[in-house]
Amino acid sequence: MHQHKAPWYYLLLLILAGECVFIIPFVLPRVFRPTVLDTFSLDNVQLGFCFSIYGMVALFSYLFGGPLADRFLPRKLIAVALWMTALGGLVYASFPSYTSLRMLYGYWGFTTIFLFWAPMIKATRAWGGASAQGKAFGFLDGGRGLVGAIFGTLGIVVFSLFLSSEIVAASIAESRVAFRYVILAAIGMVMVVGMLVWFFLKLDGTIEKEIIVEKISTAQIKEVLRLPAVLLLTIIILCAYVGYKITDILSLYAQDVMLYDQIESAQVGTLLLYARPVVGVLLGVIADLTDTTMWLMISFFITFFGALLFATGIISNSTTALFFISILIVSIGVYAARSLYFAVMENGQIPMKLTGTAVGIISLIGYTPDIFMGPVIGYFLDQSPGEVGHQQVFSILAVFSLIGGMAAGYYYKLFGFKVQTQVSSPSSRL
Repeated sequence: MHQHKAPWYYLLLLILAGECVFIIPFVLPRVFRPTVLDTFSLDNVQLGFCFSIYGMVALFSYLFGGPLADRFLPRKLIAVALWMTALGGLVYASFPSYTSLRMLYGYWGFTTIFLFWAPMIKATRAWGGASAQGKAFGFLDGGRGLVGAIFGTLGIVVFSLFLSSEIVAASIAESRVAFRYVILAAIGMVMVVGMLVWFFLKLDGTIEKEIIVEKISTAQIKEVLRLPAVLLLTIIILCAYVGYKITDILSLYAQDVMLYDQIESAQVGTLLLYARPVVGVLLGVIADLTDTTMWLMISFFITFFGALLFATGIISNSTTALFFISILIVSIGVYAARSLYFAVMENGQIPMKLTGTAVGIISLIGYTPDIFMGPVIGYFLDQSPGEVGHQQVFSILAVFSLIGGMAAGYYYKLFGFKVQTQVSSPSSRL
């Protein structure tokens, strides 16, 4: 594995790109969920189906985009993906019909995944070198969280600036005008980041040669499929990602169970986004000093405990402190797993050159919650409105965190502590 030569701003650009590409399709609906439902006249299930169509297109995009990332330089693929995603934002800003919105989410499934996902993971792994994988992925996910949080906050500011009347009395037309400005601000930001990536996301020439293969053969794909780390990571990411999808409803929980208004609920959603950078950065540093695989296992058990707090129904609109503590526990567990699951690829002995292909195969199943979690969450919330529906959703989270914790435990058994022997050999020091 090469020395760790890439500059810091390289990781900074990856962080910016890594969140910006998802701001319009995902961060806006997460922070402004009640507003999106109103201004596009959708219910929870319809919004869930938009995400599902995104997920279905993304599924094929993971598979075919993975090998593409092993063939071409990350910066070109990433920049084009950002520009194409921003163009979709222009359609979004016109508040299209439900049919057009579903098509738009399909288009975004292609631009944000086929051209973007594997190159981002591969470029991050290349930055981390042999001994800084925890930092590379912890900072990537934490930093993405911070960009999302800052944008969420700016979005709320822009939204309230352009809202002509009081939030409670605002008509749908007024909400639309204000929300359109939020979307346009996002488009501008994504376009600019694309330019920066195109010109500045460059690695040392020798490293750039090292991480690209001339062509991908079926033999190489079979080689990746045979690695035990690949199967285990698939299960780990699937379970961790279910947890991540469920954090989408915490702002809705604030509204339905805690009885908060639109702005207060959006603030709960943004608070969550601020937990992510803290967890990612701290864990990234700690994981490199200790054992990344062990922390991955622990993160699932933290999520499990947090999910139980919500599932048992001990949180009500009178227990505000407990509500915030429980949100913190769930988000620490979920974000910890997210920031570490690709960081353990190095331990699992997945060849650097085939990172894109491995990421494609793992993501193919690992990210299927993009398809099924939206409708599943929508179904439980609409069937049993109020607290009961939320309890059912958190019970699902408890089950998945338990399975994920077991898979991570086995990964730890196979690959844990090997990292110490690698770091102690002089060739891989920074």
